[in-house]
Amino acid sequence: MSSHTQSMEQAPMSQPQRHWQRFTPLQRLSRYLVYLVIVSAFVISVRTVEVIPEFLFDAPQQMADMFARMWPLEWASYPATIHGALMETLHIATLGTLLCLLLAVPLALLNAGNVVASPWLNWLARFFLVSSRSVNSLVWALLFVAVFGPGVIAGVLAVALRSVGFVGKLLAEAIEEINMGSIEALRATGASTASVLLKGYWPQVMPAFFSIVLFRWDINVRESAVLGLVGAGGIGVVLSDAMNLFMWERVATILVSILVVVLLAEWLVVQVRKRLL
Repeated sequence: MSSHTQSMEQAPMSQPQRHWQRFTPLQRLSRYLVYLVIVSAFVISVRTVEVIPEFLFDAPQQMADMFARMWPLEWASYPATIHGALMETLHIATLGTLLCLLLAVPLALLNAGNVVASPWLNWLARFFLVSSRSVNSLVWALLFVAVFGPGVIAGVLAVALRSVGFVGKLLAEAIEEINMGSIEALRATGASTASVLLKGYWPQVMPAFFSIVLFRWDINVRESAVLGLVGAGGIGVVLSDAMNLFMWERVATILVSILVVVLLAEWLVVQVRKRLL
């Protein structure tokens, strides 16, 4: 064997071995910066909250004392006080959900790029949807209580405007994900805009629409239970009065009743979805 051949066989052995790394130095530095920001934010938040150690250490005893005051439950007050407020809460959630559709559906159509091809209208609809979601239902309730006074109307409007952003955003995303083949076929035949919406878009969006509306109604039942704390009607008014009067047995009864209603609403939503979808 010639020396040239031997040198060619030995050449690969002399190459340095590669050292594989999962992240580049820049990526590792970025990850460490993210960790540093998270830790710094946690430390700053703890210092800003100003937790009082005496209250924190005494919390288990206070909780045990409060639960002892809540027993036994005051079921005698349910027929006269709690039941009517619970029904009012369900009415607020239902009316608010239905009212939100009057605004959410048009905004969803304007936000969907495959329905309205105008970037300005898409942006304007998206602005209203984001504005609705950015304000909590309790804040909406406070605003409407100041305008209309305490009562059910403030609760219904608060639930409706809070739900517009949620329903409109998810519905717009469902519209944008449909198959455009049938839409283009209908347009090619000269179908009107209403026919395209009813025959092309609606059959494909219908399952998502009912799923979104039912899910939002389930959420609104829970949110409506606390709107009364700011005077927007429902079971929250009774709960606030009981807490202000230190009637802890009634408070416990109200909380258990709210839990039962939420569980029943969840079960009802599941059953309706099975039937419709």
